[in-house]
Amino acid sequence: MSEEALEKAYETMTSRIGEQTTQSEWFEVTQERINDFAEVTMDHQWIHIDVELAKAGPFGAPIAHGQLTLSIMGHLPKAADAANEAITLEGQKLSINYGFNKVRFPSPVPAGAKVRTTGTLKTVEIKGGMIEVMNELVMEVQGQEKPCCVAESLGRLVF
Repeated sequence: MSEEALEKAYETMTSRIGEQTTQSEWFEVTQERINDFAEVTMDHQWIHIDVELAKAGPFGAPIAHGQLTLSIMGHLPKAADAANEAITLEGQKLSINYGFNKVRFPSPVPAGAKVRTTGTLKTVEIKGGMIEVMNELVMEVQGQEKPCCVAESLGRLVF
């Protein structure tokens, strides 16, 4: 990619800093998905997979693993962006996950709940011929006031 094209993409992105750039559709976190995640990660704690015991537990129902919540959180904005044709940058080949900062789980995600993620663009930097972006992501549970996950998502846009 030419330096000129990289600068143009950088200008496009920096003009959007502070804006809500994405909001996903509602997504149901099923008990089946929670059970599948428990299998893959070998985390079979009863608060996630034992429906009857979890009903009598501190949350009144089985809840999603924090790591499952984070995994879904990172995917939902990408799905929304693809559906809504979010910011388009000429010459961009792909985007890669570079990590997360300040991940917090203020409230649980009960099995069967619907969640959605909202993203706000916070920073944009050119690094090694790529553009690194940081988005503040907030995941909410439908009908709950407190978010279930808040994180800074780092991505690199490859040209």
